[in-house]
Amino acid sequence: MTSRVVLICHAATSATRRAAFPVDEPVEAAPELEPVRADAYLTAPEISCRQTAAALGVTATVDDALRDCDYGSWRGRTLDYLTAANPNAVTRWLTDPALAPHGGESTQDLIKRVAEWLETLPRDHNKIVAVTHAAVIKAAVVHAILATPHSFWRIDVPPLSRTVLSGHAGTWTLRTLAAR
Repeated sequence: MTSRVVLICHAATSATRRAAFPVDEPVEAAPELEPVRADAYLTAPEISCRQTAAALGVTATVDDALRDCDYGSWRGRTLDYLTAANPNAVTRWLTDPALAPHGGESTQDLIKRVAEWLETLPRDHNKIVAVTHAAVIKAAVVHAILATPHSFWRIDVPPLSRTVLSGHAGTWTLRTLAAR
């Protein structure tokens, strides 16, 4: 029965402002958000997501499947720094979704993890709100529209944006991509 999943990207952090790979930092400023009615509220375990969920004024259940991509040894570093220090590794990562030169999770593995999460959502809810990360939302969109993993890099998800998927396991449709 699940008919709608609203994915809210967490508020801006110092990592999002610096184009750096996150290390579980808090949001820069507490966002003012309108409440969203739902049957269930979920959040990724990272502090930025939990703070954003709290700004919705709801009690959200932590769901580890919504955690951010594991960027391994790149955590805390900016993309500019990594591109200058190891351009071949960055290029390989951006062009081959199966690779994880940072020792963490590949784009392909992230998409698979998020797809499994979507496909196992409880069917007894009409609407689920989940606060998570841009990478997780991009992975959900790739899965929902049956795009290739290379499409992951063609989707932008800004802080506090809302992405709505409708449907249920096996049949997802991208309904809305909306910036705040």
